[in-house]
Amino acid sequence: MAALKDLRYERKPGGIPMQPIIDVQHLFKKFQDTTAVDGVSFTVAPGEFFGLLGPNGAGKTTTIRMLYGFSPPTRGIIRIFGMDIARDWRKIKARIGVCQQDNTLDPDLTVEQNLVVFASYFSIPSREAANRAGELLEFFALSNRRNAKVADLSGGMIRRLILARSLVNRPDLLILDEPTTGLDPQSRHQVWDRLERLKASGLSIVLTTHYMEEASRLCDRLVIVDSGKILVDGSPEALIATHAGRHVIEIGGPDQALRDYLKAQQVPHDDLGPRVILYSPEGQDLSAAIRDDFCHEKCTFRNGTLEDVFLRLTGRELRE
Repeated sequence: MAALKDLRYERKPGGIPMQPIIDVQHLFKKFQDTTAVDGVSFTVAPGEFFGLLGPNGAGKTTTIRMLYGFSPPTRGIIRIFGMDIARDWRKIKARIGVCQQDNTLDPDLTVEQNLVVFASYFSIPSREAANRAGELLEFFALSNRRNAKVADLSGGMIRRLILARSLVNRPDLLILDEPTTGLDPQSRHQVWDRLERLKASGLSIVLTTHYMEEASRLCDRLVIVDSGKILVDGSPEALIATHAGRHVIEIGGPDQALRDYLKAQQVPHDDLGPRVILYSPEGQDLSAAIRDDFCHEKCTFRNGTLEDVFLRLTGRELRE
């Protein structure tokens, strides 16, 4: 595993600014009469772990597919490594790794063969491909399954193998489209551990996910999109502080007195009928007043989370 241990993506010394590894400006994508991506602009710095969050149909997967050249933009500019993807997509693709949602492994090949054959698409010599496959299998704890067929792997192993395959060309940018969807908690945490080690190496990573805990744990910065537009941009901590507050109180069986209090005190909250969720702004602790006067049935006191931010900004309705 020496090559992975020694992997480093160095920044310029002395704090000299580097150009963004991804620069997206005024990006649009239309499918007939539907606008899936509506004027999105963002940048990703070298070495940054960047998240793209949103409900189903928000446009995040469409954006990701445009980033790695699978789907052309209707209009707008995508620059990766300083190159225009519309003109230099072959050079860009050679330097990126993509972990897609779907299982695209070859079921007729063994675990190791899936990596070696994929390496050949990048013109990596067979001996070097075998070395890289061995390093990646060790890194993702798959060495003991190198001769197994894909059909014999668990869901967690399959996701780790797809992730390993996306690294076989030693990319400068890794794009992850919901990499842990459908995994049990143990498998998900195994994948997170490997991603954190890649993050520590300085690799630039872009992630889409529905797991708010995943985004909070891994991302340096993220955007939340809905209806094809960016709603907010910032670190998980900053977004939580701004849109949910440090403390959150959930009150079951709220009465009119509580609702009158919240209105009079102008406390940010969501009234869900049988339950009210209060968001305490920074510097304001409502815990004592709420506990003494309004906790008649059930109160839960907890810290604000990224899920609170997500639901406040995108709503609680089910999406098709």
